[in-house]
Amino acid sequence: MKTGKIDVAYVAELARIELTDEESALFQSQLEKIVGYVDKIKELDVEGVEPTLFGRDLTNVMRDDEVRPSMDRETALANAPMRTDAEFRLPKIVEGAES
Repeated sequence: MKTGKIDVAYVAELARIELTDEESALFQSQLEKIVGYVDKIKELDVEGVEPTLFGRDLTNVMRDDEVRPSMDRETALANAPMRTDAEFRLPKIVEGAES
């Protein structure tokens, strides 16, 4: 199945990127190759093949959630550039609503 020419300028506009003429030509040929590969895949006979999300079964490998020793507070705060008592002190990054 042959598709029409891809409008690279339109795709670039949707992506909000500026392309030079050389980049447009390069992307034009690359996109046409990709569409060609998709068309080639469409020719495959997949009758009786169950759709899958992954090529093989996946299983989560999780460790047991158990209490373990952690770093003490003073060690964690030792290299903090700013601290207030037993807490990290950070610069204000959210401004309040203006009235």
